[in-house]
Amino acid sequence: MPYIFLALILCLPFGAGAETLQIPLGQQGAAATQLPQRGESQRSVLERFGLADEEHRAVGNPPISRWDYREFSVYFEYDHVINSVRHHHPRTSAPAQE
Repeated sequence: MPYIFLALILCLPFGAGAETLQIPLGQQGAAATQLPQRGESQRSVLERFGLADEEHRAVGNPPISRWDYREFSVYFEYDHVINSVRHHHPRTSAPAQE
């Protein structure tokens, strides 16, 4: 039994490692894209950005719906914006040239 305890203690430093992912602020999304603002109506979003690529039905009470565009998603409570979120698009590096 003491050998099992000793083996566990010796393995702890090796299994507890983790990496931190840091994305520079300038690479977090296209800052030039203006997002819909809190309180804006669905009609206004539709006029400014056109039809969404995908519209998700409202769920819950109060009803929350989501419109997905290529670069961002918009969340509505009833028919007003409560939040807009940019999508993360990881940058792909160019293939190594030999």
